[in-house]
Amino acid sequence: MKFVLRRTGRHEQPLDNRAFDLLCVTIASVFVLHIGHLPIWLSVVLALLLGWRWWKRREQPGRAPVYLKLPLLGLLAIAIITSYGSLFGREAGAALAVGLLVLKLLESETARDARVGIAFACFALMTALLFDQGMVITFLVALGLLPALAALRALEPARVPVSLKRELLPVLTMLGLSLPLALFAFVAVPRLSSPLWGAPPSSQARTGLSDRMSPGDFADLLTDDRPAMRVSFDGTPPPNSARYFRAYVMWRYDGRSWAYADYPREPASLVAERTIKYQISLEPSGQTVLPAMDVPVEAPPQGQLGGDREVVASRPVNDALTYSMESALTYRLQPVLDDRSRRRALQLPDGFNPKTIALAQSWRQRHGDDTNAIVREALTLFHNGVFRYTLAPSPLGRDAMDDFLFSTHEGFCEHYASAFTILMRAAGIPARVVTGYQGGYWNGLGNYLLVRQSDAHAWGEVWIAERGWVRVDPTAAVRPDRVSLGAAAVAGDQGNWFGSEWLRDARNHWDVVNRWWNQGVIGFSALRQRGLLSPLGIAETDAEKLGLLLAIGCVLFAMIGLVWALWRQRETDPLRAAMARLEHKLARVDVIRRHSEGPQHYLSRAARALPHQRDRLEQLMRSYLDLRYAHDEPPPESLRAFRRAVRDFRPRRVVK
Repeated sequence: MKFVLRRTGRHEQPLDNRAFDLLCVTIASVFVLHIGHLPIWLSVVLALLLGWRWWKRREQPGRAPVYLKLPLLGLLAIAIITSYGSLFGREAGAALAVGLLVLKLLESETARDARVGIAFACFALMTALLFDQGMVITFLVALGLLPALAALRALEPARVPVSLKRELLPVLTMLGLSLPLALFAFVAVPRLSSPLWGAPPSSQARTGLSDRMSPGDFADLLTDDRPAMRVSFDGTPPPNSARYFRAYVMWRYDGRSWAYADYPREPASLVAERTIKYQISLEPSGQTVLPAMDVPVEAPPQGQLGGDREVVASRPVNDALTYSMESALTYRLQPVLDDRSRRRALQLPDGFNPKTIALAQSWRQRHGDDTNAIVREALTLFHNGVFRYTLAPSPLGRDAMDDFLFSTHEGFCEHYASAFTILMRAAGIPARVVTGYQGGYWNGLGNYLLVRQSDAHAWGEVWIAERGWVRVDPTAAVRPDRVSLGAAAVAGDQGNWFGSEWLRDARNHWDVVNRWWNQGVIGFSALRQRGLLSPLGIAETDAEKLGLLLAIGCVLFAMIGLVWALWRQRETDPLRAAMARLEHKLARVDVIRRHSEGPQHYLSRAARALPHQRDRLEQLMRSYLDLRYAHDEPPPESLRAFRRAVRDFRPRRVVK
């Protein structure tokens, strides 16, 4: 058996330079698509290894020795385990696949090696979609198939070498012809509610709202300009100043941080006076909370209401999620506050922020039980011109709010929300911090509100007798435009080129296309597939009907392909096709070939009819007769020359 294998290896078709170059391009395209997920050191090593192998083979063809390949293979495994802690998982698995693919190039010397490498490259190419399924990355993955298919064509035996451009054009045609079948398969192949297999989720933290907030936590989030969600309204959208999307309600404060802690209890009572209906398309957040506008009336099917009427899903949102909501914009939330909630809403840790507490107590002594007057004192403090809104505030010490209120005077929404809530609690007013999103960009083209991560916001809520919890946004006292115009209005010189106004507008318009992609492609779930045939009167499409549709479609595509192949077979004589093209050109100047007329007589007659092009026509006639009758198979170079001559020939009418 071993003897047979060795003989097979000796007779393998060797890999020529063109096929090897295309294999290198195929592997390089996979590497480039994954480079954003790889550690920098691994990217540099793999790039050097790929370049060295390409250069070395030009100088000296042959497989790399075993004493080089085996250590590299071991080093790759050790390096990935050291970097990721495992060989499994999305990031580690992708890094391992790309590393093995580059190492495969070290031993690719035959057509069989190249085919194995191309097949593995296609698999590694598709793994890029585990990280991002957006339209751009999907297009790039499809584009990555070009060199792979061109490399396969270059492996065909007894093939005449052609230019790279002529190598890629048939591949583009193949991809274009396969597109209808791919679209049909995308629609008709039965989908599962959950995939049969999947990579473990990333261990890295995902940027998004957190259930914990301490000064400085929001800085990265506020500079992250990626979409967080898209909101479509039933009717007129609310003004910008009313676009508050609640996520976490935080009661617990330990002197440094605010924390969300849900515990089993009935949702707080709500008296809704004005409501609004809307749909939210939430991007993957890795969080269990589902943002909802102001105070939700009830939870969507994908979640349930928490004790503070926040909406919580049963599991983290790791895929795009769309849900419909109804929220109250004018309301009374929990107008009666029980003792336990009151104690929680007044809790402050001992030994922290003595100056802040003393200031709030002085307000209490001055205004007594006038809650509104104490709230006004706090907002006036922030509005006195001393405080400054910035995303890069000075660091704070142990008594963070003392430092902020009496020393640094600079911060962003979480500094103001935290300080305001502590002042209220110290003055004896129940208060809490709420985080979520505020503002957004109204996309008139798509008729929806685009909320980005940079719209993340924090504000406070105070409890007022008979009114319940009332939202107070202290950031608006410092920078009213943060609420009326949005986060971009206060970015100022802290924004980078990526957030410049002109580019932001372009990206907002581009988002319409992304939304279409998310809804039409990524959001095409098993549930939507079941309603696929509803326009034809079939209420629900089950797996049996989809299978029948798939079988019928495959038969139709096969028949179309067969007819096309038969037609192509009839036109496979390239010399006859070139002659037919020449006849078509001459027919436009009234030199039409008769049915019984041979090529020599026909082209001689054409030369007499077009005397000013006689030489060209006689040359074409001699070339045709030589190609047709002097060889069993026309030489490829001569055939290409004849076809080029026909292509360049422009018959001109004789002026009489």
